[in-house]
Amino acid sequence: MVLADLGRKIRNAIGKLGQSTVINEEELDLMLKEVCTALIESDVHIRLVKQLKDNVKNAINFEEIVGGANKRRYIQKTVFNELLKLVDPGVTPFTPTKGKRNVFMFVGLQGSGKTTTCTKMAYYYQRKGWKTCLICADTFRAGAFDQLKQNATKARIPFYGSYSEIDPVKIAAEGVEKFTKEGFEIIIVDTSGRHKQEASLFEEMLQVSNAVTPDNVVFVMDASIGQACEAQARAFSQTVDVASVIITKLDSHAKGGGALSAVAVTKSPVIFIGTGEHIDDFEIFKPKSFVQKLLGMGDIAGLVDMVNDIGISDNKELVGRLKQGQFTLRDMYEQFQNIMKMGPFSQIMSMIPGFGPEFMNKGNEQESVNRLKRMMTVMDSMSDKELDHPKASELFTKEPNRVARVARGSGCFQQEVRDLLSQYKKFSDVVKKIGSIKGLFNGKNGDINPKNMNPAKMAQLNQQMAKMMDPRVLQQMGGMGGLQNMMQQMARAGKM
Repeated sequence: MVLADLGRKIRNAIGKLGQSTVINEEELDLMLKEVCTALIESDVHIRLVKQLKDNVKNAINFEEIVGGANKRRYIQKTVFNELLKLVDPGVTPFTPTKGKRNVFMFVGLQGSGKTTTCTKMAYYYQRKGWKTCLICADTFRAGAFDQLKQNATKARIPFYGSYSEIDPVKIAAEGVEKFTKEGFEIIIVDTSGRHKQEASLFEEMLQVSNAVTPDNVVFVMDASIGQACEAQARAFSQTVDVASVIITKLDSHAKGGGALSAVAVTKSPVIFIGTGEHIDDFEIFKPKSFVQKLLGMGDIAGLVDMVNDIGISDNKELVGRLKQGQFTLRDMYEQFQNIMKMGPFSQIMSMIPGFGPEFMNKGNEQESVNRLKRMMTVMDSMSDKELDHPKASELFTKEPNRVARVARGSGCFQQEVRDLLSQYKKFSDVVKKIGSIKGLFNGKNGDINPKNMNPAKMAQLNQQMAKMMDPRVLQQMGGMGGLQNMMQQMARAGKM
């Protein structure tokens, strides 16, 4: 993501404060100069940048800061709060209601990625258990219905459109009526692309809106137009009631910061951001989480929500084994499947404190996905006895012919099988440590949930985990203190 460059520059500017012997007004001015330069390079409006600088300077009074207080942390918190104001319009976005019809009408400029974004949003809710569908009311662009049909078919999402009907209002109304009768919960209507100068297309958009009475009008915006987003968003809002915004192409343009801040000025909440071409390169936008990830502070609450969504804690059999310190190759296979469901690796990594959005680029991410799939292919060639054995690594060590058999069956080298077993042993050792600490989970049912952790036992687990971790990874997370802070954040997130 290009915004990772902005985050890196801001983190570096704040990080220099920690290297200073004395933190004073002069050091603060140097840091603010670097932060403001980074924001301007990301196309944030100069008026907003000046406002941020003035607010930070007004909020920090070195004479009033108590002696011994952590000035660097205080300044970081102040900068964080001001960056949050830049992208947070302070408006609660529309939330669809489960079990009833929710109509989303998509509007936007030509070429902003509207049709692709419709499919991404439908897929996002479909993965969460919603009944979703798509309607193509774009009769202006040649090939619009073909594109939506292809995208929807690939994602296995029901769709509606017409090759012969030229009235988009009729198509939209018929589609909404059809899917409402069939009990669909998320109905997404894709309309023709337009710009604010096209009066006839704006009139058509208003007619479609009156025909389908959408619960939420979503304006899809291309990040590459930067701060010009403000004028476009205002123009669309004057014709239809734009309730929320989705910003696309944030992975490929340096003007993303300008787009986000410009939209916040219009008081229209950004609900999702597009971060790539693939169907799962789509993230829900929460201003606080976004700024935390941008500054490398992680988003533990978001990570806990993601884990809860795929239902790991619902697997009582697995939970029971983990509490006893048992972990099989089948368990590892199932967890690899869960990781694949959670979305892009870079998205998951950016949620862990210390790992910024740039930690894993697209090339490294694809390499990691391929490696994970390769390991799953190796496990597909194992027998039930091998997959369910409580000490699988010892079994393969005692009977080396098993390694040769699995390598032949999966079409890989024997060393790859040994690497997999080595990885499994590391996971298994961590689970044994968790199982060996009696009283770690003190909930009523002993559920493996961060909110049920015994604080004293958790500190003991942290120390053992730190010894087992790669020193470079531990350093990236901020050392032992960073690991403890992350565990505390998980406990707080679990209680929400």
